[in-house]
Amino acid sequence: MDEKDIPKNLREEEEKPSEETKILISSLPWKIDYLGNKLFNYEGYWYSEDILQSIPNIHTGFQPQETDIILASFYKSGTTWLKALTFALVQRSKHSLEDHQHPLLHHNPHEIVPNLELDLYLKSSKPDLTKFLSSSSSSPRLFSTHMSLDPLQVPLKENLCKVVYVCRNVKDVMVSVWCFLNANKGVDWGDFRQSEKIIRAEDYSLEAIFESFCNGVTLHGPFWDHALSYWRGSLEDPKHFLFMRYEDLKAEPRTQVKRLAEFLDCPFTMEEEDSGSIDKILELCSLSNLRSVEINKTRTSSRVDFKTYFRKGQVGDWKSYMTPEMVDKIDMIIEEKLKGSRLKF
Repeated sequence: MDEKDIPKNLREEEEKPSEETKILISSLPWKIDYLGNKLFNYEGYWYSEDILQSIPNIHTGFQPQETDIILASFYKSGTTWLKALTFALVQRSKHSLEDHQHPLLHHNPHEIVPNLELDLYLKSSKPDLTKFLSSSSSSPRLFSTHMSLDPLQVPLKENLCKVVYVCRNVKDVMVSVWCFLNANKGVDWGDFRQSEKIIRAEDYSLEAIFESFCNGVTLHGPFWDHALSYWRGSLEDPKHFLFMRYEDLKAEPRTQVKRLAEFLDCPFTMEEEDSGSIDKILELCSLSNLRSVEINKTRTSSRVDFKTYFRKGQVGDWKSYMTPEMVDKIDMIIEEKLKGSRLKF
């Protein structure tokens, strides 16, 4: 996020990292990822310096309400689609699905649903929630995160809310990451204070991304531990944690949207089902429809083209890019890491 993208009143409340946080970060082991960024290992997960500094802000400043909804995902796993679907679902009584002024027809889903560690608590423990349509005073408030469940346990311990996690096959995630980076080569994905880049944008390669994923050294990774944290949450507390698979959403969209609505305590009535409300939500939030929205065709945020959030969305696209050797290696790793968990991709 560029400083110009942050409201003035929020910039004035930016907080410098505490000495305790600085000392902690300086003591952590670190490695370089496929972007050439320094990632620090904290409690088993890899974070950039900025995101590490957002965690104390979340712990002290984020106070979930019982009606809040947190949409969680590893990046490039269906985040944009889940944001659109959830917003359309929970706001359907307020925003008609046939209204030409529906927010999803005039805003990118990432503008509507803010990310906790990037949009809100990156530099402040008291962010301005009113700047985002879905996190203002209206209920339910919607938030998103790419963090694992572990760092969220502190605020959720005091006030539980609904958490929805969408998981995607890691091979498709890797290909989607690679394509997204290549489509946004002008973006500096590094830590905002990190001045030295070890890898140039033109040097990004699927092979480098693949090796980082296999080693577990990716932002918010390891991938398998990330997924397992929410998987276990859904097994232990299915009332508050819903685990969804991107592949199921693609294969059975109507069934999965109904499942999502029921979990969020806003199930479809028989009248709504008969009038085609589910299909209307699916059409409104479809990749083709969101891609055609003017703002998603023309606008950028922090130099990221909104249009690059809407590529193919296909299941199994990895088959066009990964070698048999790569497939065998990552499949063996995932099988080993998930052994005994009952979680399968």
